[in-house]
Amino acid sequence: MTSDRGTNFVAAGVDWDAMAAVFDDEPDHGLRDATVRAAWADRLGDWLPRAPGDVLDLGCGTGSLSLLAAEQGHRVTGVDLSPDMIGLARAKLAGRDAVFLTGDAAAPPVGEQRFDAVLVRHVLWTLPGPGRVLRHWCDLLRPGGRLVLVEGRWGTVSPVGIAADRLTALLAPLARDTRVERLSDDARLWGKEVTDERYAVVSVSPAAP
Repeated sequence: MTSDRGTNFVAAGVDWDAMAAVFDDEPDHGLRDATVRAAWADRLGDWLPRAPGDVLDLGCGTGSLSLLAAEQGHRVTGVDLSPDMIGLARAKLAGRDAVFLTGDAAAPPVGEQRFDAVLVRHVLWTLPGPGRVLRHWCDLLRPGGRLVLVEGRWGTVSPVGIAADRLTALLAPLARDTRVERLSDDARLWGKEVTDERYAVVSVSPAAP
């Protein structure tokens, strides 16, 4: 299994505060390799709104996806439960139109603010009550906003994660125009070949005209 961090810094048995200093060593975390970085930038360019808008990055970790979103002109709010991760994200996006908050991705501390996109990578599977969490995330969207979820299932003996068909079923009553993109066959995203289930789900707020 390739472990990714979740909203709780002891999620999946890992202390993410302790892992913060080495988190970006993974190719798909730090995006230090130009090919991996470009692959994620291309995907985000397709998933996020074309016009600059407000993006909420939940479980943002060290802010690698937040940085790509900011480089594409978006105003970013990042949330992570790990203070050490948040500190690194703030440093990574210093001078950018970005704010980082320590808090729970399941109930982000953003008050009444609403967003043009909510971006969440490898977090939902760590949370109890995913249906309830998805409803709350959809409520954080402006009319026509996009919910972008990057998820998967890892391992063969005792797999963990959430399958795409389960996730789309949970989203069915909450959003419209839901599409699934399979990501397992794009080695550029991960810096290596992978065989487990990795995918993105993009849904549009049902209040869109």
